[in-house]
Amino acid sequence: MSHPLVICCRISAGLEKNRFYCYLYSLTFYNFLEYYLSNLTLLCPVNMNTLLNIAHRGARAYAPENTLSAFAKAKTFDCQMIELDVRLSKDGVVIVHHDENLSRCTDIQTRNPERSHDNIWEFTFSELQAFDAGSWYLAELELPSTERQTFLQNLTDFEIAEYVSDSDKRLYGSGQVKIPALAETLELANKLGLMINIELKSPCQDPQGLITGVLAMIHEKNLTKQVIISSFDHNYLKLVRKHDKTVAIAVLADPLVAQPMTLLRQLKSNTFNLGCFWEFPTLGFDSQAGRAYLKKLAKLKKSAVAINIWTCNNPLEMEYLLAIGVTGLISDYPNRVHQAISNYSNKGSEILSSLVQSGIIF
Repeated sequence: MSHPLVICCRISAGLEKNRFYCYLYSLTFYNFLEYYLSNLTLLCPVNMNTLLNIAHRGARAYAPENTLSAFAKAKTFDCQMIELDVRLSKDGVVIVHHDENLSRCTDIQTRNPERSHDNIWEFTFSELQAFDAGSWYLAELELPSTERQTFLQNLTDFEIAEYVSDSDKRLYGSGQVKIPALAETLELANKLGLMINIELKSPCQDPQGLITGVLAMIHEKNLTKQVIISSFDHNYLKLVRKHDKTVAIAVLADPLVAQPMTLLRQLKSNTFNLGCFWEFPTLGFDSQAGRAYLKKLAKLKKSAVAINIWTCNNPLEMEYLLAIGVTGLISDYPNRVHQAISNYSNKGSEILSSLVQSGIIF
């Protein structure tokens, strides 16, 4: 008499073409159960019922981005997670920095202008430590709002007064704020009780070195349950999964990929980090495009997919996204996310009702 698992496998259409089910065919029932349960753990890196306040590059509206200061500032807004970017230095140190060069977020333009457009992987970690990664932020605050970097243009005077103290300004202008290594960043996050979303940046001169370096650091610090790795380069994520079967993965996408569930299954992930509805300020969610965007999110949510939206800085947009059921909001302004979550708990039913009436949620 055939084993029940064999019978189940045989009645699956096209079974012979599916290597995953063929693998199940060879397992005993108890091995199958163990395999299934272990992969459920992989697929659920975050609590689907928790609303995550995720600080984008740290609380970068209130501190120099991707620095220890920005990550510490995130904790003051009750963030559960920080998002950061990693690259590889010339001598193989995994460092925390977003851009390919140093011109925007350091003082290289005055200190070493001839190298201001050199790729970051052309510098050793020691050379990178020579640059001031804090003073540029203070210079931005001195500019008229319309002349600041885009993400700082709607930073209000009230928010500056409330969240950027005199002691903060002294620190940011002291020359002591540096580009951090991932190792010290993970140590700080662990100390503060923060989860970490590590984005692998590309291009990279040594993707294999970057990925193995990040994974080694995560395991060395014993932080596999606190970290999620993301990237726009999905080949990087496939490499991560090849090297490590346990670390959580989030697929970065903007717009959403054509076959989202297929990609998630390949990577043993249940999380998308998706770009926000960029036309919200002009069109809103009442527009055809806005409703179509929300319907895509609702469909993913019905498939038990965790959804983190970046970079969401508009309070009204946040409330709609919370109502649709996103897992987390990745924002430059975690104070606004904190307030939006509070508002949603009070009046979320009104927004939810409007989404149901419009057929977006059904």
